[in-house]
Amino acid sequence: MYKTTIAGSLPKPGWLAEPEILWAPWRLEGEDLERGKRDASLVWISEQEAAGIDIVTNGEQFREHFVHGFLKHIDGIDWNKMTTMGIRDNRYDAEVPTVTGKLARRYKVHSDEVAFTRAHTKSELKFTLPGPMTICDTIADEHYGNRADMAMAFAELLNQEARDLAALGVNLMQFDEPAFNVFTEDVKEWGIAALHKAIEGLPCKTAVHICYGYGIQENIDWKKSLGSEWRQYEEIFPVINESRIDQVSLECANSKVPMSLIGLLKDKEVMVGVIDVASFEAETAEQVAAVIHEAGKYVSPEQILPCTNCGMAPLPRDLALKKLQALGAGARLAAKGK
Repeated sequence: MYKTTIAGSLPKPGWLAEPEILWAPWRLEGEDLERGKRDASLVWISEQEAAGIDIVTNGEQFREHFVHGFLKHIDGIDWNKMTTMGIRDNRYDAEVPTVTGKLARRYKVHSDEVAFTRAHTKSELKFTLPGPMTICDTIADEHYGNRADMAMAFAELLNQEARDLAALGVNLMQFDEPAFNVFTEDVKEWGIAALHKAIEGLPCKTAVHICYGYGIQENIDWKKSLGSEWRQYEEIFPVINESRIDQVSLECANSKVPMSLIGLLKDKEVMVGVIDVASFEAETAEQVAAVIHEAGKYVSPEQILPCTNCGMAPLPRDLALKKLQALGAGARLAAKGK
């Protein structure tokens, strides 16, 4: 009962990249960089397993950013033509590359890192890819003319990539869609259709991760504007429950999401966020168990996979490790009914 996992990213060691920021620049080059990525991945696989995490990731140690780590290998994107655009409905501005032509995957993007990761763990393996809608909210478009068409083009490339990775032994393919909490009408109109294109024909389990964002100041400030209850999930969970996705990852710990909303996912496995990635205090096992038990009032224990609210890339490394340990210990405590 209560298989544990994480949303995906973990902090990069200070010798690999500048710590505690997104888009952290690498501190190594060439073969030293590739070796450093492998070494960092091995560290976090070991730490996850020691903490009792059942479905592990490589902590996204091989990429600078959860979206651009994939996009940098796609044709049709001009990285010399940077465009300032509002991210997540203008929550904050960022300099992003621009789609200037038809999109195409040059080669298998993440196969080498997945083969390496799979060879170094006997645990179940999760791999995360950016979702089509979130990609379209993180890149400028001068070719397709609308986000729906561009999303379907990206979904096709993601599906090609996901099929290759599943063949290497990935047990769970997760698509990260924080934009789902912002563009709720688009989720219904074309977001789910794009996800279905991305998961088409996959032999492994599939998941969609929908959070309120990394624990960066822009997201923290946005959350303060959402009022006493965060009900974005209420808009999209019914259509997600009817979708072909197997699992849904959501934010619960220290959030203002009414826990009862997960009852709208009665037909899904639910990755319940029990670790707050915007807090600089490590949870206790008892706090984690309490969130799990609260979630168990609305979905069956068999549906629950305790997880982090979001990725932990911007956090201090030692703090992320303590949170991993609390996640594993809290799930074990909850399984004992405590």
